[in-house]
Amino acid sequence: MADSPTLLVMGAGSWGTALASLLARNGHPTVLWGRSADAMQAMRDAKENARYLPGLPLPDCLQFTSDLQPALASCEGVLLGVPTNAFSSTLDVLSPTLRDDQTLMWACKGLDSGSGRLLHAIVHERLGEHRPSALISGPTFAAELAANQPTAATVAAFDLNVAERVARWLHGDNFRAYSTDDMVGVEVGGALKNVFAIAAGISDGLGFGSNARAALITRGLAELMRLGVAMGARPETLMGLSGMGDLVLTCTDDQSRNRRFGLCLARGLSVQAALDEIAQVVEGVKTTGDAQKLAQQYGVEMPIVQEVHAVIADGKSPRAAVRDLLSRTPKQET
Repeated sequence: MADSPTLLVMGAGSWGTALASLLARNGHPTVLWGRSADAMQAMRDAKENARYLPGLPLPDCLQFTSDLQPALASCEGVLLGVPTNAFSSTLDVLSPTLRDDQTLMWACKGLDSGSGRLLHAIVHERLGEHRPSALISGPTFAAELAANQPTAATVAAFDLNVAERVARWLHGDNFRAYSTDDMVGVEVGGALKNVFAIAAGISDGLGFGSNARAALITRGLAELMRLGVAMGARPETLMGLSGMGDLVLTCTDDQSRNRRFGLCLARGLSVQAALDEIAQVVEGVKTTGDAQKLAQQYGVEMPIVQEVHAVIADGKSPRAAVRDLLSRTPKQET
């Protein structure tokens, strides 16, 4: 494998664009693919993603295309920066032409929109278990990454050699990449933190203050760890960047779509009105229902997930959900 492989990033939203910028800054020939030929031409001309990352210049060496097959044929690695609800269909597009020697990477944080399964299971189903593949996750906001601000993340793969190779591609002056073979832990952390960010947004939006937010984050981490360990994750992974780190970030900063969604619900907006106001994918809305099912499947108590689900799916008032959380019977902290 060459030191500077040619890489293709699929998905020209904020996250895909930020990752493509990072790879290009690191000296790798990088192509960013998006569906709209007009949008890609506008990015090529302006060297800016004006819709998703306005005011942040993109590297001069970054290439742009809407023609997938030529870019796919010439690359050594493909990184998916698409929303989770497009993950499965994107794999279907790749499956007929992706070569065995091409590394598949993804930076989606969620569960499969059709089945609630972890995304690596969908990769194995569509592309085979021996496909070199890796997940990138951690406390990362796209705008800060695109602005080349200091950032750290985790790269997970069942084959640690693959994780380490991808981490080397990502690692740069202002980006520190760690590697692990705990794919399940990194996937669970990245998906579930979105649910707790919605809860934190609801709490803050109702004016409950810093004490309540700290309690939600801490107990959210406890729920995340209970489910993750039940699914086979290592506790230390869930206490790391892709678990606790991402949880703290998304619960405390309004750059998080999921936190902003919770703030909208606290203002009295309906689920659809909140989604319309944010006008981007809010991964935690779908993940909440999937997490509720996983909690039942694995026999894990997740009261915060249960209340957030009741607000989103059943129309329960946010204030009543917080009240019911606080009025639960006292117990030992576990």
